[in-house]
Amino acid sequence: MDKNEIQLHNWLMYIKRIIEKRLKELAQQFPAIAILGPRQSGKTTVAKRVFPHHKYINLEELDTRQFAIEDPRGFINSFIKEEGVILDEIQRTPDLLSYIQGIIDSENKSGFFILTGSENILISQHIGQSLAGRIALVTLLPLSLKELEEATLLPESLNQVIYHGFYPRLFEKKIDVNEWIRSYINTYIERDVRNLKNIGDLALFQKFIKLCAGRVGQLIDLTSIGNDCGITAHTVRSWLSILEATYILFILRPHYVNFNKRLTKSGKLYFYDTAIACQLLSIASPDELSSHYLKGGVFESMVISDLLKQQNNLGLSSNLYFWRDKSGLEVDCLVDQGTDLIPIEIKSGETINQDFFKNIEKWNILAGRENKKSYVIFGGSELQKRSKAILIGWRQAADFYG
Repeated sequence: MDKNEIQLHNWLMYIKRIIEKRLKELAQQFPAIAILGPRQSGKTTVAKRVFPHHKYINLEELDTRQFAIEDPRGFINSFIKEEGVILDEIQRTPDLLSYIQGIIDSENKSGFFILTGSENILISQHIGQSLAGRIALVTLLPLSLKELEEATLLPESLNQVIYHGFYPRLFEKKIDVNEWIRSYINTYIERDVRNLKNIGDLALFQKFIKLCAGRVGQLIDLTSIGNDCGITAHTVRSWLSILEATYILFILRPHYVNFNKRLTKSGKLYFYDTAIACQLLSIASPDELSSHYLKGGVFESMVISDLLKQQNNLGLSSNLYFWRDKSGLEVDCLVDQGTDLIPIEIKSGETINQDFFKNIEKWNILAGRENKKSYVIFGGSELQKRSKAILIGWRQAADFYG
């Protein structure tokens, strides 16, 4: 790297992640913290920065992993006198969690174990069995809109934001987005898939992922996906759980409140990172995104994913849903606050249109809450407080939770 690239790299290593404050607070309360999230989301960088005096151990390294598997007691005793330890990619040695439990109970040191992992279901199962009540779980997704904005790295163009995605590595130096995301899909997803499930035909699984991308922002129809891919609906459900476990996609669940209406029971499919969705849709540039028939779905994916990031970073419970009845009336996102539901419509258009407010108005009438707070998040930049809803641009939505 030349001098300017080195300076940029060093600067980017210190992009402030909002979750850092929460990690420091949790380290005072729990003996162990698990930082979960997709590969390359910044888990290791954050763990090292927040806990600079902890010994770092990478369980991806074969000799280290063999030591942990073959002699777990000896492995743990090798760092028990340290100030703390970061065990990176703990899903590679899940049985180690049982031995960690013993050390936690005997030593009782706050914030001693910092675990990172990129396979949610596998890790959560083992943690539930071994470390329940002893460990705090946090999820670190790729960079949020707010984090990029505060680092002055957020592109001006919405299409560029969507196309470029949010993985930290893509902001460290000049990297071809297409090449990096393609490598990410081929390397990380396939490796994690092999770890979680013995899928013999990875080419068929690749086809399945692309079919999922073609349904971004849409209701999940297991039979339709199965027919298009040549697999059973049961296999579709199983493979979707793999993509959820490896933080590639998530399913937004329908809300139960029915107002005497018949409701849709299927979830809606979204991707955590829009660059992956664009790659799978063969979108080769930001300009191609402008006229793509799924731009609305990809934009929805970005907005809802960012709302999830905001919740995770602030330690808020996940409370996002959507609402749709059998007649097709739909609200893109409902924030369930317990005592109230806040409807959010998500529109990729940059020009304000009266149709933006149509579904929210109908839903509010059904819910009997015409004068309560509602939102439309759109592809423009204006901030307007209208009688039907508060209209906010995608940049302002980066601070939805304040």
